Amino acid sequence: MLIVMRAEATAGEVSEVCAAIARRGFEARPIPGGLRTAIGVVGNQGALDRGLFEGLPGVLECIPVSAPYKLVSRELHPASTVITLPNGARIGGADVCVMGGPCAVESEDQIHEVAAYVAAAGGTVLRGGAYKPRTSPYSFQGHGVPGLRMMRAAADAHGLAMVTEAVDQESADHVAEYADIIQMGARNMQNFSLLRHVGQLRKPVIVKRGLSATVQEWLLAAEYVMNGGNDQVILCERGIRSFDPATRNVLDLAAMALARGLSHLPVIADPSHGTGVRDMVGPMARAAVAAGADGVIVETHPRPAEALSDGHQALVPAQFATMVRELEQIAAVLGRRVSRAEGIVVAAAR
Repeated sequence: MLIVMRAEATAGEVSEVCAAIARRGFEARPIPGGLRTAIGVVGNQGALDRGLFEGLPGVLECIPVSAPYKLVSRELHPASTVITLPNGARIGGADVCVMGGPCAVESEDQIHEVAAYVAAAGGTVLRGGAYKPRTSPYSFQGHGVPGLRMMRAAADAHGLAMVTEAVDQESADHVAEYADIIQMGARNMQNFSLLRHVGQLRKPVIVKRGLSATVQEWLLAAEYVMNGGNDQVILCERGIRSFDPATRNVLDLAAMALARGLSHLPVIADPSHGTGVRDMVGPMARAAVAAGADGVIVETHPRPAEALSDGHQALVPAQFATMVRELEQIAAVLGRRVSRAEGIVVAAAR
């Protein structure tokens, strides 16, 4: 339920409504607005009687929230969430954020080289894996904390924010120490204890859609993070499994557009994992922004043939730069812009 307060409601009246909600055994989530405050009621399993709260001083109306994901829902929070990173880049609203980097951090030289050309091309977030949850136990598993240190140094040297994946609670704590965004991979989308844990770390969190997850399951995974007290959540469509082996996955842009309508959270696309084919990454990145994506997260490597992980889907530097220019053009047509560090944005298409 969403309790909308009157414009003239006092802070005391808001506090009393929150206390009344708590006395009923539920949790109150105040949502300050430009003209009035709304209060979300969470923790109830069924419909609530409006009469419990409509008579309280300062209350304008009570609106039922039908979605099972309360905090994530646009019913509870109509305005779109915009996340601002430490380097000034924004995700959501009018801004489209470009995140780029290798699948895995391999060496200091490699990650610095990538960070340099990602920043030069117009990216604002450096991605890369310090912990790699691989299908085979014999595949490269990442450098762990040393990899995080390499990434942080490279990101700082080039004015980039940093995102990397956590695979368990221990690695999540390390990632929170070094990174600006914690990524929950597709395999961990329903690792509920880990989702709760990262919800308490107070860093922006990317929740990637699981390989066979419904949109509702995806949004409920984000609800776990928000229920832990973290409202800085980013949804990521990264492709779902299909019967057709021609591509690695199927990048479900319809689900991405649907999620943007159902939720106030920013939604980004991962065309690298969504296709698994280098030459398809650019076209699907363009399609994602055209469909309303608030950003893209793309794999790029200076020498893909030498990559320790997923080289076949990594863009070479020139392809990455071309992709960013094309995204600038598409964003401009839609009245949006590719975000830049410190609030600097690219002018219309060049």
